[in-house]
Amino acid sequence: MDITQLILDDHHEQRRLFAILEQIDRSDTGALSAVWGRLAAFLEVHAAAEEAIFYPVLLRVGIAARRKAGVEDETLDAIHDHNEIRDAIAEVARHPAGSDGWYAAVAGANLANGDHMAEEEREGLTDFRRLAGLQQRHDLAVAFAAYEARNFAGVQPVDKDPAAYVAQAEEGIQPGGDGTLGIGDLRDRRQHLARG
Repeated sequence: MDITQLILDDHHEQRRLFAILEQIDRSDTGALSAVWGRLAAFLEVHAAAEEAIFYPVLLRVGIAARRKAGVEDETLDAIHDHNEIRDAIAEVARHPAGSDGWYAAVAGANLANGDHMAEEEREGLTDFRRLAGLQQRHDLAVAFAAYEARNFAGVQPVDKDPAAYVAQAEEGIQPGGDGTLGIGDLRDRRQHLARG
């Protein structure tokens, strides 16, 4: 198991759910609402899991590999993208399912999410596979899967300041360290981020 593959699998499921929405008759508002509700919760949980588990470790291994500027830029961008996705999800909630405004808002969420996934797949996930060892990727995959399972019904959406997120995630990272993250560190970091 590899966290980068779990993230890619989530991306595939997100694309599939957006495609399903496009194929439901607009008069079937019950089905539209149900599928959108599942997708909206999934998008929120996925972003929260990445913010709690993936991006702090991407920063850590990037700093250990002396690639601080690159991984910081990727993380800043990702947190900004997550905020845009959250805002797009909130916009969908302002419209009745099946209305023109609802479809426009869903299309906006799809665009924001699609742009984020493409960039993350090109940059963050690729860098992480290069910088993190198999055991670390496995351990993080277990934590990621457990986080999503515990929060399957959704999480409270909270926009984050990208620069503050990176600064907070970098607290305690020692330059020249080995880039590993112990299970206790991961739990503490998740709790710290959940409070922030």
